[in-house]
Amino acid sequence: MENILSVLIFFPLVAALLGFLVKPQSIRAYGITVAAIEFVLTLWLWMSFDASDGGFQFIEFFPLVSSFGINYYLGVDGISLFIVVMTALMTLLGIVTLGEVKKLKNMIISLLFLEVAMVGVFVSLDAIVFYLFWEFSLVPMLYIIGYWGGEKRLYAAIKFFLYTFAGSLIMLVGMLYVAYVYHEVTGNWSFSLTDWYALVLPISVQKWLFWAFFLGFAIKVPMFPFHTWLPYAHGQAPTIGSVILAAVLLKMGTYGFVRFSLPMFPDASVAYILPVGVIAIIMIIYTAMVAYAQKDMKQVVAYSSISHMGVIVLGTFAMNPEGIAGSVFLMLSHGIVSGALFLLVGVIYDRRHTKLMSEFGGLAAVMPKYALIFGIMLMASVGLPLTIGFVGEYLSLAGFFKVSPVMTALGGFSVILGAVYMLSLYKKSFFGPVTKEENKVLPDLNGRELAALVPLAAIVVWLGVYPKPVLGPIDTSVKALVQFMDTKAQTPEAKRVIHVSKSTKEAK
Repeated sequence: MENILSVLIFFPLVAALLGFLVKPQSIRAYGITVAAIEFVLTLWLWMSFDASDGGFQFIEFFPLVSSFGINYYLGVDGISLFIVVMTALMTLLGIVTLGEVKKLKNMIISLLFLEVAMVGVFVSLDAIVFYLFWEFSLVPMLYIIGYWGGEKRLYAAIKFFLYTFAGSLIMLVGMLYVAYVYHEVTGNWSFSLTDWYALVLPISVQKWLFWAFFLGFAIKVPMFPFHTWLPYAHGQAPTIGSVILAAVLLKMGTYGFVRFSLPMFPDASVAYILPVGVIAIIMIIYTAMVAYAQKDMKQVVAYSSISHMGVIVLGTFAMNPEGIAGSVFLMLSHGIVSGALFLLVGVIYDRRHTKLMSEFGGLAAVMPKYALIFGIMLMASVGLPLTIGFVGEYLSLAGFFKVSPVMTALGGFSVILGAVYMLSLYKKSFFGPVTKEENKVLPDLNGRELAALVPLAAIVVWLGVYPKPVLGPIDTSVKALVQFMDTKAQTPEAKRVIHVSKSTKEAK
């Protein structure tokens, strides 16, 4: 287990390179095998993880550029562990459900390269290594959207790239400045996050650095008003592109808030809770209303994704264990549910080559298995109790209630609005008479599709009924994070807002 994180990063990398030598007729089996091994390795990581330890585990450290303090520095805690597991799971299921596409070999190799970058982001504890994986993730996704996408795929791919690249450049400036300040204070260069955490920055410096990092992460989420690239990307991307984008890539932004912004700039994070909260409320309500106005099933899910990401942002900036733990759990539940919904939309698109709700109706009678799994995911999306969506949304909103009951009430409209647009979609597509002749002979889910969707449905119910196996380790690491923020905070306002429970303080 000493080098398990390196194995998780470099195994799919080596496999992707060897994939160029694999015969086209064998590439699907090869891709599924590689992704399955990677997923099993993440489960091994989970089983070996000490849930009672809130710090980083499986540390790997190797100097890269010693003179500038750049190191190959990896580690996971309860916050990043399950995102890594979800990344491997969604990559595997995405490859399993891949239909017949042109240059399938290139698609699978691109997905393996993308998995390398995503895992690297979530286990990196050196800012430069983190940044390299962050930027590398743009390349395979740009290719996936630009080559296999729809009619306006080039526009969508370029817009996706320019938005996220511009934000990351601003974030890089912030990273370089933090390293410079660290050098001025200690006399040494370092890009280690654990070294940066120990750096106590003046409030004025925290505030402008907060926004430098915020822009990079906010565009990735994407937060209003930087969200306009996402509907285009989802609308034009192939199904697998939308699945990975919604399930994993968007979480890189909210993960960045938890890993960088909160522990490094606790006072600035508290100072800007209300502006960030207002933006999150706009995301929740505005994009939910836009989702209701859509006629395309995929666009409904795309705007729904932005709305739910707003709830994650609220929980993250609650600055207490309930809210942050809820936001991390909601990252996982949103990844599972939104990924499954995009897979389900892809299933019907493969059969009818249209995503317009007006082209369907009565699908429940024609495709009962499909309707059942879609209904389960729909209920999880709207946060129905005993589904995975409820746990994270409840904790996120409960955490932010301690900051602002009024804003939390507005954020709570996400449940009502989500029910409106998702139930409307379900009614239009699945109920009523079958009015189109071509819909009467649509085949139900096949074995490959069931192999991908049934496990996701099982996870939705399992973690909705019994979230402790995942929520427990998350909560332990989040409490350690909040305790650290409470200790590091300098202003009375930050001390008041950053809430640490008595039991947590006594444990420390």
